[in-house]
Amino acid sequence: MRKLRRLLFRLLLFALIIIIGIMIIRTLNFSSKQIQDIEAIKLFPLEKKSIEHLAQAIQIPTISNNIDSSAYRNFDTLLQRTYLQVHQELERTVINEFSYIYKWAGTNPRLEPILLMGHSDVVPVEEASRDRWDADPFGGQIDENLLYGRGTLDDKINIIGILEACEKMLQEGFAPTRDIYFAFGHDEEVLGKYGAKAIVQYFKDNNLRFEYVLDEGQMVLNKAMGGLEQPLAMIGISEKGYATLTLTAQLEDGGHSSMPPPETAVSTLTKAINTLVEHPFPMKVDGATAALFEHVGPEMTIFNKTLFANLWLTKGLIKSQLSKDPAASAIMRTTTAPTMLRGGVKENVLPTRASAKINFRIIPGETVESVKAYVEDVINDKRIIVQIDDPENSTDPAPLSSTDSFGFRVLQRTIKEIFPEAVVAPSLVIAATDSRYYVDVSDNIYRFQPLQLDRSDLKRFHGINEAISLDNYQKAINFYYQLIKNSSK
Repeated sequence: MRKLRRLLFRLLLFALIIIIGIMIIRTLNFSSKQIQDIEAIKLFPLEKKSIEHLAQAIQIPTISNNIDSSAYRNFDTLLQRTYLQVHQELERTVINEFSYIYKWAGTNPRLEPILLMGHSDVVPVEEASRDRWDADPFGGQIDENLLYGRGTLDDKINIIGILEACEKMLQEGFAPTRDIYFAFGHDEEVLGKYGAKAIVQYFKDNNLRFEYVLDEGQMVLNKAMGGLEQPLAMIGISEKGYATLTLTAQLEDGGHSSMPPPETAVSTLTKAINTLVEHPFPMKVDGATAALFEHVGPEMTIFNKTLFANLWLTKGLIKSQLSKDPAASAIMRTTTAPTMLRGGVKENVLPTRASAKINFRIIPGETVESVKAYVEDVINDKRIIVQIDDPENSTDPAPLSSTDSFGFRVLQRTIKEIFPEAVVAPSLVIAATDSRYYVDVSDNIYRFQPLQLDRSDLKRFHGINEAISLDNYQKAINFYYQLIKNSSK
């Protein structure tokens, strides 16, 4: 018996040595995917008039859920009055009255064009939260280094940043080698049906395809991941799908609340929701998330580098740690979010019917239909009817765009020129953008905003005190200026 124990110990020790050896080799071979020898450019200064232009754009309340035609016309007037050379030299097409396409003709028609995107609509401000703002959300006010207001982050900053860069380049006499298109939708916050979707139809009707498309989505984030000391610049190479399912509990009998049966429509529905929340979709490390880890891992401190270099062994540990962070968890699984409940007509009447809406953001590899099937399987109750709430506006995840394409490489180079300290990596966008409509006109769709933010800034998106620093605004204009130049080489 003692000999057997010694033999087992030696075998275990031998196996441990082999595992450690494999881990060391894989860590040593886990080489950087960052492009080297890129020098930071000297940023041109932010002019006072550029600040005024963004402030003026913020002062026009182009609110998405209540289209005010006068506000959108005022915004169009502002663009035409402010960017004179853009409107004199670029060809402009109006789509559904308030969305716009600009074409900047290049010198080499054999090259495929590129497309830069933005949207003019903004989300409304909750009236109950107005007194918690540090400035008028539609005032375009500046306090120290911050310009406040709806659209400073999402997404007038992109439109104004692009047009500021273009106007400057036109004044300098710059001519791109390839055609440059700008597409500015007006209803992204309400699913883009009359903006982006119609713009894409125009492109399809005119047989236009793009070398790459750039939309909003990700950014440069400080302290993005434990073990990564540098800022992380994430380029979205895909985005999650979107679906809302309605769960309906339908019982034969209602009755008086003084004599409740063991189960009611409300309790049956509540049980189904709890079951669903307690059985989340499995976490996966593949696709865009795997690509993120491959690009970030080599830049981490040695302990974390070792973990990410050996996912074959450490994947479970990494999943366990990242699952504690809602943002990190969201890039690895389809998320489940109960958002609305309805049932009953009076507090002392047992309803026969109760319903709930559950919102899902779907990771690549899954579909709207597979999500529905998963929900039905987990709940496993024939009294619960599961329906897709709005099939027309439910979308499967976007296809993965290449990290070896011209578009990704030129974005990576430009980011390093503007944000030299950043680690650049592909990633998954967990929200929905207008770019999901563009899969029919380009194989390479990327989602990145040239903004460097802290984690605490993320709550400003759609939230209280949406604001952009003037430093970030300067970098945004410089980024688009440099991106257009780099795309013309």
